[in-house]
Amino acid sequence: MTNLRLSTPERLTRREAIGRAAFAGAGIASALMGGPAKLAAQAGLPAVIPPAGDDRFPKVPSWKTELRKLAPNVYAYVQRGGPGLSSAGISNAGLIVGDDHLMAIDGLGAPLQTKAFIAAAGQATGGKPFRRLINTHHHADHVSGNQYFLPAEILGHHYCRQEVLKSVATTPHMWEKREGWADGTEERKVVPPGTTFEDKLTYYYGDTVVEFRFVGPAHTWGDVMAYLPQHKLLFAGDVAFFYVAPYAHNASVPGWLATIDKILAMDVETIVPGHGPIGGKQELAEMGEYFRLLQREARKRFDAGMSPGRAAADIRLGRFDNWVGPERIVMNTVRLYNEFKGTAVPDMDVEGTREATAEYNAIKSGGVKPS
Repeated sequence: MTNLRLSTPERLTRREAIGRAAFAGAGIASALMGGPAKLAAQAGLPAVIPPAGDDRFPKVPSWKTELRKLAPNVYAYVQRGGPGLSSAGISNAGLIVGDDHLMAIDGLGAPLQTKAFIAAAGQATGGKPFRRLINTHHHADHVSGNQYFLPAEILGHHYCRQEVLKSVATTPHMWEKREGWADGTEERKVVPPGTTFEDKLTYYYGDTVVEFRFVGPAHTWGDVMAYLPQHKLLFAGDVAFFYVAPYAHNASVPGWLATIDKILAMDVETIVPGHGPIGGKQELAEMGEYFRLLQREARKRFDAGMSPGRAAADIRLGRFDNWVGPERIVMNTVRLYNEFKGTAVPDMDVEGTREATAEYNAIKSGGVKPS
C-alpha cells in the first residue's frame, strides 16, 4: 500500500413484523455496511414497514440508467430509480477520460452493475482501459465492484481502506444469483484501496483538474468528493442523496450538515449524488432540510423520553415521506438518539437499530399502540 499524505406500505401482523425486524437487524449491517455479504440478496428486501406517503406533496420523479456527458472528457453514470423502485445498493459513479486511460469515481456494488458501467465507458471512449479508481467511501454499493477494475490503481481515504479490509473474513466466496445484479457464477473478491490519502489529492487530465477532497465525518468517517472547479461540477458520493432517503447508520449528522453548508458556499452548479438523479444546490439543500427536520422532531421525542422506535413511528416528514426508501427513518432516528446521548461512534448501532425496528414495525402493523 502507498500512503500519500498530501495537503491538508404493506400491512403485517405483529409477529411477522417482529420476525422481519430480527432478520433486518443482521441484514441492515450486512447489506449497508462496507463488509459482510449478501448485499445483492438483501438490498431489495424491506427492513422496515415503509411509512405512508404524504398526498399533500407530489411524488418524486423517476430517472433512468445512463452514462451522461457533463463536460469535455467528464461523464456521470447514473443508475435508475424512482417511485416503487428500491434504491438500496443502486449507486452512481463518475468517469474521467485521459489521453490513454480512464479514471472511475466509485466502483458500484454488484457484478452486472459494474460490468454495465465499464462497457458503457468503453463504448463512449473507444475502448480505453481503466487505470485508476477512487472510492468515495467504504460502503459495499461503492466498493464491491472494485475487483472488476483490476489491475487499475485503487485509491481512497485511509478510513475507507481500513473498513473495506474488515469485511474480508465475512464476505462469501461467490455472488448469489439475482436479476440485474449477478448471474451466480461470479467469484467475490474484496479489493480495498491500495493507495490512500488524507486530505486532498489532485489529478490533471489535460485541461481537466480533478480535486479529491476529504470531507468526513459526514455520511461516514472517510467521505471523499471529487471537485472539478473549471466545470463547477461536484461528484459528491454519498454526501448527496437526491429524492432518496439518506442512510445515517455510519454518519455524523452534524458533520454532514456542516459539509452540506460548505458545498452550498462553493462555486458549484452541477452535483452528481451517490444516489438519485443529477442535480444541483437546490436538491442538496433539500436533503439538508430532511436531516434538519428529522433532527428537530427526534429531539422533541428524545426530550420527552420516547424510545427511538416509537419516535420513528410517530414522526411524519411531509414531502420526505414520498422520497424513495422512507423506512430509513428508523436507523436515522437511532443514529440521532445516539448523538443526543453522546454515544455515537463511527460503527452502526446494530442492536439499537434491531430493537427500534421491532418496536416500529409492531406499531405500524397495529400490534402496539403508538403511545
